[in-house]
Amino acid sequence: MKNGPFAGGVRAGGTTIDTGPGLPQTSPGFFVFGVRKMEQGLIQVYTGEGKGKTTAAVGLAVRALGQGLRVLLVRFLKPAEPASGEILFLEGTAGLEILTSGVGIVGARPQREEVERSVRETFESARRRIAAGTFDLVIFDEINNALHRDYLPLAEVLDLLDGRPAGLEIVLTGRNAPAEVIERAALVTRMEKVRHPLDRRIPARRGIEF
Repeated sequence: MKNGPFAGGVRAGGTTIDTGPGLPQTSPGFFVFGVRKMEQGLIQVYTGEGKGKTTAAVGLAVRALGQGLRVLLVRFLKPAEPASGEILFLEGTAGLEILTSGVGIVGARPQREEVERSVRETFESARRRIAAGTFDLVIFDEINNALHRDYLPLAEVLDLLDGRPAGLEIVLTGRNAPAEVIERAALVTRMEKVRHPLDRRIPARRGIEF
C-alpha cells in the first residue's frame, strides 16, 4: 500500500531509524505508513511575528487530549487574571495540567526581578513534572520570548530538550525562537504577520484574542 501522503513501510521495535532534527536516535516502537507512534516524541517550534502561535499549540493540546494523551501546558509571561478563554474552558479537563507563571508583561510593567522569578519557578515546576514521566505532550507557551529576554538560561532549556524522555513531544511557542532551539526541532512553523487588528488600533477582544 503506497498510495496517499502516508505511504511507507514497517520497521520492528529497537531498530535505528531516521535521526533527523528533534527525533530520538532509536525507535523502541514501529513505523507504519509514515505515522510514528508516540514512543518517538518530537520537538515543535511555533515562532514568528504573526498571531496564532498559542492558538495552534492549544489546538494541538485539544487534539492530544481527545486521543487520550496526557498534556502539560506551561504558560510564561502571562497573568493568571484575566484568564484566557482556552484556560476557562480547559481547566479541570482530565489528562491536562496547567502551570501559569502568573506575571504578565503585556499591558503591564512589573519589576524584572518579579518576572524572572515567576518564569524560573514555573520552569522548575515543569521540569520536575517532566522528570516524573507522566506526560505525553508538554507545551511551553511563550518560552521563546522568555529566553529572548534572558528571563531563563538557554542552557537549561537545551538540557531539558536533549534529555527528554524518548516518548515526550515538546512544543515551544513565542517570537524570537533561539537558533539552538530551532536546530533541535523536527517541526518549525514561522507565523508571518501580514496584518493585525492592533495596526488599526483595535484592542484585544475577549473570546478572540484572549
